[in-house]
Amino acid sequence: MAILVTPETKVLVQGITGGFGGRHAKLSIDYGSQIVAGVTPGKGGQIFEHNGTKVPIFDSVAEAVTATGATTSAVFVPPPFAADAILEGADAGLELVVAITEGIPVRDMVRVKSALHGSPTRLIGPNCPGIVTPGTGENSHGGCRIGIAPGYIHKKGNIGVVSRSGTLTYEAVFQLTSKGVGQSTCVGIGGDPVNGTSHLDVIKMFMADPETHGIIMIGEIGGDAEEEAAAWIKANGTKPVAGFIAGTTAPPGRRMGHAGAIVSGGKGTAEAKIEAFKEAGIGVAATPSEMADTLLEMMK
Repeated sequence: MAILVTPETKVLVQGITGGFGGRHAKLSIDYGSQIVAGVTPGKGGQIFEHNGTKVPIFDSVAEAVTATGATTSAVFVPPPFAADAILEGADAGLELVVAITEGIPVRDMVRVKSALHGSPTRLIGPNCPGIVTPGTGENSHGGCRIGIAPGYIHKKGNIGVVSRSGTLTYEAVFQLTSKGVGQSTCVGIGGDPVNGTSHLDVIKMFMADPETHGIIMIGEIGGDAEEEAAAWIKANGTKPVAGFIAGTTAPPGRRMGHAGAIVSGGKGTAEAKIEAFKEAGIGVAATPSEMADTLLEMMK
């Protein structure tokens, strides 16, 4: 069953005519994702073609949804316009919007967060690698890949992965696949301080998903989302969870890469998050190279 997306999910790409959006739309088509529409204002009526697949382009998300039945979008729109692109997807009634764009102003995301409160549209991201539900074909072909994750490293299986870090998501997935262990769904929620979907949101979905038997949760310094998820797992968790926290050597008060990875006032430290994980019974990997082994040892 997986979570959020399946091989049947109909996806539109906002910004499909841009270099970055177009490149990853092609990779998603190659993966077997159902890319049914593109959206670029002013280019409606054109066709995006790749390896025999012809994707119609529309001027608006609403037009694309009406014509194709798309339920999900990938946002590859430049930062100054990305917030409006997200809200356009919500206004069109999309179930899921996956915002890949990095560098959206925090003020814009506060506006988006407020506008989406109570909305049926779920936002993943921004500044995230997206989401992958692997398929059963060779190199997990035939699944659903939305975003920029390397699809070929995935394998269909029963481990859920949720992470703030894109590269650590890939590392966890590759470790699992290398050991012959597949994934149900992999969700990169992004590292920005204001985002749409939290660790806790995804953890709850994985816990409720009968096809997910174990979970890897990857966090990093800044904020309290990991502690929030750990507290819920301690009280309600029914499946083994292994975790890793990046940033143990980061000096307090310094921004470290991700917009959300900043420690202030003694809160959001790696030590505090690791302690919360341990109290919740989450297996803590000491290094990134031990993430898969830590979970698999718990599942024996």
